[in-house]
Amino acid sequence: MNENSVTPVAARMAGDLGVDINHLNGSGPGGRVTKADVISAEAGPLTWLKQMIAVRRFEEAAGQGYNRAHIGGFLHLGIGEEACIVGSCAAMQAEDYLFCTYRSHGHALARGTDPKLVMAELYGRQAGTSAGRGGSMHIFDAERRFMGGYGIVGGNIPLAAGLALAVKRRGEEAAVLCQFGDGATNTGNFSETLNMASLWNLPIVFMISNNGFGMGTRLDRHASHTDLSQRGEPYDIEGSQVDGMDVEKVKEAVGAALFTARSQSRPVILEAITYRFRGHSAADPEQYRSKDEVEEWKKRDPIKLYAASLMERDLLSQQQLEGIELSAQDQVDQAVEFALHSPEPEAHTLQDNVYVDTANTAGALETIR
Repeated sequence: MNENSVTPVAARMAGDLGVDINHLNGSGPGGRVTKADVISAEAGPLTWLKQMIAVRRFEEAAGQGYNRAHIGGFLHLGIGEEACIVGSCAAMQAEDYLFCTYRSHGHALARGTDPKLVMAELYGRQAGTSAGRGGSMHIFDAERRFMGGYGIVGGNIPLAAGLALAVKRRGEEAAVLCQFGDGATNTGNFSETLNMASLWNLPIVFMISNNGFGMGTRLDRHASHTDLSQRGEPYDIEGSQVDGMDVEKVKEAVGAALFTARSQSRPVILEAITYRFRGHSAADPEQYRSKDEVEEWKKRDPIKLYAASLMERDLLSQQQLEGIELSAQDQVDQAVEFALHSPEPEAHTLQDNVYVDTANTAGALETIR
């Protein structure tokens, strides 16, 4: 690899971390290796396993908090979908943007948001990511370009395309990753946005986390054509599928899709076949599927399978695994304690951020006019 194929910062960082840049696929212009590529390579298999376990323990604790009435509103857990969550976020560059659904606690954690702040948001506390206003369905972290969870099915799709348009107009070297479930592919928002994304050649990846159910309706009962990766064909958008229970395959597929979106400024569809081990929400009686079906899918638990794979490759020992489990549980316990003892928003702030502060925006509006 010649010196023009890698940025100076990336070269120095690779040397410091012991990363072999000759084996990296550059995501920069012309395939140039960047700082983000080195960071991604350094954060390897053990990191992904740690993140998946941390997400699982966080979700379990959130479920317990909901059952104890510490968490109000709705709660949608991502238990079983950790490979999709961690793999997709591991493939992103720091400059990329992420949009999710109401099942997005794990995405925030994988993107780097402090678990204490995410748990505080679930508990409706002032220290939460949205100051306790958003709750479980509206986690947000602009600093890490995590543009939020959304309570409306498919509601995030046109917003993500709008940001992709802004990215393109500003000339940013970034892409937008928009994640949603199989049920959202039946909304008008989805079809309309695919049309505009293709027409305007937007740098966006539409990632369908297909867990087999649109709420409680099985895929073959809500979709006339069950290969959702091909939904973009009428709009000339390429699509593909990936095993959503394999974190490495998800990372590779999402990374390739983001590279295409970023380098060629065009939309891509990726369908990840996954499964949730819990109900649609914490209050779901799950009468639409059998316990045998769930148990069969649990044989493909992404965490257990990946841990076993790492052990087979001599990348993980049983002692290391036990240490990772203990560390994740400790982290979650601290997050719960932080949330429990954090103050609630004060009553006089109830209407904050509900209406536009015209006194502070008048000048900006005049400039636009």
